[in-house]
Amino acid sequence: MSNTEIMIAIAVMSLVNLFTRIFPFLFFKKAELPSSLEFVGKYFPSIILTILIFYTLKEIDFSLYPYGIKELGAILFTIVLHLGLKNYLISIFFGTIFYMGLVQYL
Repeated sequence: MSNTEIMIAIAVMSLVNLFTRIFPFLFFKKAELPSSLEFVGKYFPSIILTILIFYTLKEIDFSLYPYGIKELGAILFTIVLHLGLKNYLISIFFGTIFYMGLVQYL
């Protein structure tokens, strides 16, 4: 691929990404948002946390050392962080960093 083709691909992907992010704001007023978008806004962060928990636990064999202690510790850290701050973004971000730190350095 030439540099021109790469730049065109990046520009097209940027425009598509921008359009998908501003689409709801262009066509819907705040009072007219479809219930599906309200559902996504209300429940999506907790769905992401649930997916991350299942991803963390999917291949853990609790009968072998270290018995999933790193993973359970990261989940507990994320729960405590979320209960304390009540902010999904911070909980997801720092919980993931904490988990990756435990897996890489312990």
